[in-house]
Amino acid sequence: MRIAAGAGAILLALTGAAGAQQLDLGGLGQMSGSTVGTIIQLFGVITVLSVAPGLLIMVTSFTRFIIAFSILRAGIGLQSTPANLILISLSLFMTFYVMAPTFDRAWSEGVQPLMDNRIEQSEAVEKIADPFRTFMLDNVREKDFDLFADLARERGQTVSREEVDLRILVPAFMISEIRRGFEIGFLIVLPFLVIDLIVATITMAMGMMMLPPTVVSLPFKIMFFVLIDGWNLLVGSLVRSFT
Repeated sequence: MRIAAGAGAILLALTGAAGAQQLDLGGLGQMSGSTVGTIIQLFGVITVLSVAPGLLIMVTSFTRFIIAFSILRAGIGLQSTPANLILISLSLFMTFYVMAPTFDRAWSEGVQPLMDNRIEQSEAVEKIADPFRTFMLDNVREKDFDLFADLARERGQTVSREEVDLRILVPAFMISEIRRGFEIGFLIVLPFLVIDLIVATITMAMGMMMLPPTVVSLPFKIMFFVLIDGWNLLVGSLVRSFT
């Protein structure tokens, strides 16, 4: 909520700044450079707000959560239960829980000073981005970071881990999260695969050729997941997997 409120406050601040300049629509052909700059800033803020869901996926822990939950549902053999809305909502709230220190730091160091007119917009953007940069650096895989760093160096760019460009860090962080999501998914699916193999062997030995083994194993997999308190174990493990 703080991030959404901060984004709205930034937009209102920029809108107020634009209004303070008293734009004359009749003289658009004679606009000054500062007026054009303000309009470009407004378009930039509107664009950022429109792609906010994508930014949430790219720079937070959401990717790992949703991949693990999706593989869990596929491993159990359920097509639409839990529904996508439930999985996405759970992933979002877990993301807010894990990212709470990062959000609070971005608010206190960037958004709040900007709203109080204590810092400029350019400085606020850097201070808002710094907590997310720190979070991604703590969780990115070294091999993935080195891949994009080497690609940047091949183009003549200078790469410093302490002040790495987000254009290098974000894709490296995303593929790291996708990889970890699949690793966790493999561990989730493995016990369900064992149950499928056992049920398939028993049904084949009993001569039930026309009955799909997945139909028989489904209630056993659900019961197994419930008995081991699977949601508690999975959510706890996912949260603890972040440094």
